[in-house]
Amino acid sequence: MPDNSFLAWPFLEDHHRNLATDLSKWAEATLPAIVEAPDAHTDVDTTCKKLVQALGADGWLQYCVPAAYGGKLETLDVRSLAIIRETLAYHSGLADFAFAMQGLGSGAISIFGNAEQKSAYLPAVSRGEKIAAFALTEVDAGSDVAAMSTRLTKQGQSYRLSGEKTYISNGGIADFYTVFARTGAGTKGVSAIIVDAGTQGLEIAERITVIAPHPLARLRFNDCMLPQANLLGKEGDGFRAALGTLDIFRTTVGAASLGFARRALDEALMRAKKRKMFGNTLADLPIAQSQLAEMALDVDASALLIYRSAWTKDVVKGRVTREAAMAKLFATDAAQSVIDKAVQLFGGLGVTVGSKVEELYRDNRALRIYEGASEVQKIVIARQLLASTPVD
Repeated sequence: MPDNSFLAWPFLEDHHRNLATDLSKWAEATLPAIVEAPDAHTDVDTTCKKLVQALGADGWLQYCVPAAYGGKLETLDVRSLAIIRETLAYHSGLADFAFAMQGLGSGAISIFGNAEQKSAYLPAVSRGEKIAAFALTEVDAGSDVAAMSTRLTKQGQSYRLSGEKTYISNGGIADFYTVFARTGAGTKGVSAIIVDAGTQGLEIAERITVIAPHPLARLRFNDCMLPQANLLGKEGDGFRAALGTLDIFRTTVGAASLGFARRALDEALMRAKKRKMFGNTLADLPIAQSQLAEMALDVDASALLIYRSAWTKDVVKGRVTREAAMAKLFATDAAQSVIDKAVQLFGGLGVTVGSKVEELYRDNRALRIYEGASEVQKIVIARQLLASTPVD
């Protein structure tokens, strides 16, 4: 059971506190049967589908969409999303992934879609009946969104989509993809369109295996013909839709890392108390105590930045570009440090495949890259600071 002392903080309301408690109980009772099955980590496609179904059946995916389309709350609530991701990550990286992609993959529809688009996709997302994906990254356009080359060209009453996307989470198992493509020049020439999995010309060009396996693929669009009704907003709204979606979900990436870090700290504490060494326990050694103290400091500092960012988005409203970048940067990097210390305290067992801290080490590493690498977050923060500083 994770330490939920942060629930007393003023950033949160009673329904957030109840959510954290209820989800923790659900995760302990439900997830082991799915994520600890013999083939859970070798057949990740099936495992993720089962997780989406379970999360949908028991109502947790309702937090991924607005209430008008099957959601729990009137609008997307970043504090709820952060609590859910932190809690699920504490128990299972795959469970966090399954939840997060339902929100990220449909987020642009929730924020920028029209009533017909929302009705067609969001209720099924909330029930776990449709799996969503967010297709932004290209080989030469990762954090630099404006460098994308995938083209969306108007042709009569339709659009023609051509190009490739890579490192697309849920690639190969998604029922639909929110795809960002170029309709003009610069950031104002990026548009967003919904592509159903059965669209003619959509090809899963390659399945990609990473150190913490999950469904991931390179997509190829071979002159896919799409109806104009699938366009999100107007032509040129795609860059704004991508940034608006990331403005919500970037904070929750930090929350997932926080869940990993909390689990690593708990595992290290249990190990330190039980491990006999030099006539005492590992916990009696000053060097181990120092490591544990540093880990606890990183966990609490991460939590403060995450829930400040989430509260600011939910309550103050508006953009939280700086706050979200700070939360993601600090929490993902700090989690890697916390987990590394846990591995060190476990010794040889810590690098043994199958140990929890070894799993956490792999689970967290990608979070320092996707949705804006740590180096990019520093650029974002610096630009926000410079823009807000007057010149005498």
